[in-house]
Amino acid sequence: MKVISVRRCADFALSALLKEQPLSEGKVQFAWTTSVGSALARATSVRLHPDGTLTVRAINEHWRLETIRCEPTIRKRLGQLLGTTVVKVIDVTR
Repeated sequence: MKVISVRRCADFALSALLKEQPLSEGKVQFAWTTSVGSALARATSVRLHPDGTLTVRAINEHWRLETIRCEPTIRKRLGQLLGTTVVKVIDVTR
């Protein structure tokens, strides 16, 4: 019997529920906060454009660089929550 951690189980459930909801600003913001954690979410703001570009605005250079450094992990988590074809490009600015 394979044991699944509570955290992993919650991730699966959340992912399934989010994918069924229509794409909205609130859904993108929720997925962003869930993907990056509260500290990075407070230091950034996001906007998803119709072409699939996610614009991330960081409050300063430190958080811009931290977001860029974490981009592969962020992209994977956003793909799990929103679907792999929703966010095509992540553009991090200050």
